[in-house]
Amino acid sequence: MTTPTQYVRPAILAMSGYTPGEQPRGDGIVKLNTNENPYPPSPRALDAMMAILRTDRLRKYPDPLGTAFRETAGKLYGVDPDGILIGNGSDDILTILTRTFVPEGGLVVSPSPSYLLYKTLADIQGGRLETVRFASDWQLPTPWPKRDAHLTFVANPNSPTGTIVPNAALERLAGELRGPLVVDEAYADFAETNAISLIIKLPNGIVTRTLSTSYGLAGLRFGFAITSPSLVRELIKVKDSYNCDVLSLAGAQAALEDQEYFQATRAKIIATRTRMQRLLATLGFRVELTHANFVWACRKDRPVKPIFEELKKRNILVRYMNYPEYGDGLRISVGSDAEIDQLLDELKTII
Repeated sequence: MTTPTQYVRPAILAMSGYTPGEQPRGDGIVKLNTNENPYPPSPRALDAMMAILRTDRLRKYPDPLGTAFRETAGKLYGVDPDGILIGNGSDDILTILTRTFVPEGGLVVSPSPSYLLYKTLADIQGGRLETVRFASDWQLPTPWPKRDAHLTFVANPNSPTGTIVPNAALERLAGELRGPLVVDEAYADFAETNAISLIIKLPNGIVTRTLSTSYGLAGLRFGFAITSPSLVRELIKVKDSYNCDVLSLAGAQAALEDQEYFQATRAKIIATRTRMQRLLATLGFRVELTHANFVWACRKDRPVKPIFEELKKRNILVRYMNYPEYGDGLRISVGSDAEIDQLLDELKTII
């Protein structure tokens, strides 16, 4: 009997697919499971998008290259605008990179544990993901054991741990690899350092960024990559022609331009993060020193899944993750002070 799925590529039938964090419907839920910014986006970003709606721009195609955004980002980060590629969120950028570099049967490598989407992207290409365990201090092992990858991802800061690999180690890794190194900096705006100045000097270096978390624009979907202009010219061939709409382009540009608002919001999140780490530790959690807008909290005395389930019953969502090599933990987004106070109060009762 003929079925619709018999036409699907075997690689797709075999894969499990990526599961995003739960997006609940309804009110009264404290949502700390998908690393969203607890504060609204810049008013300038909102004004820029409203200005678009008051014109006839929606009936016209957007700029396929995002020229105005690239010029703004180039000035902010001190890079050549032609070395910036725009995307529908940084996941779109990661997809473009995987489609560009990884052939069928190709090899993708990342440290582990890390972002689960990397495996999905490799599976879609008919490739395979191989992981390298972090060293005990959440640093990269040396020498790097898998140098022949078609593409190597390093999330920095890492998810779920929030830990960071210094630029010297990234530079050393790039020099060992025979393929591109992608430094996935989805959360780098919450760290004290980033790899942009390093990557633009490396022939095989690429940085990816998102405006979802630090700029409060997760619902808008906008990300970008920074690399060499010559590589961007090739990546443009792979991306969808109009992968960013006029609203996202206008909002993203205005958000980057409003650095005063960005810095104020960032400072509030980091202050809450510091307090959150300290208080979780007093409740018996082992908390990694995080450089992101989330905390990775584990326990030695008990599994944490029952805690996750009990929090959910009380309308508080966090992300439960379990890695065979490392055990389980709770990845908890940094919310507002009121949200974190509610979380901590409930944890005190549960524990």
